[in-house]
Amino acid sequence: MSQCLYCQRDNQHPQANCVHCGMPLPTQVDNINLRRQQRFMWFCIVLALFCAAMSVWLPRSLA
Repeated sequence: MSQCLYCQRDNQHPQANCVHCGMPLPTQVDNINLRRQQRFMWFCIVLALFCAAMSVWLPRSLA
C-alpha cells in the first residue's frame, strides 16, 4: 500500500498512478532518495553539534 503525495490517500493496489487523483505514486527510488536526504541531514546536525561541543571543550590559548 502506498500513499499519494498529492491527495494523501492510501492506494490499496500497486499501480503507477493514484486511483483517487490520477497523479503518479512515489516509487521505491523516491523512498531511497528520501532516506539519503534524511541521513545527510542527520549527519550535518551531528557534525554541527560536534563542532559546537569542541569549540566549548577545547582549551583556548592565552596570548
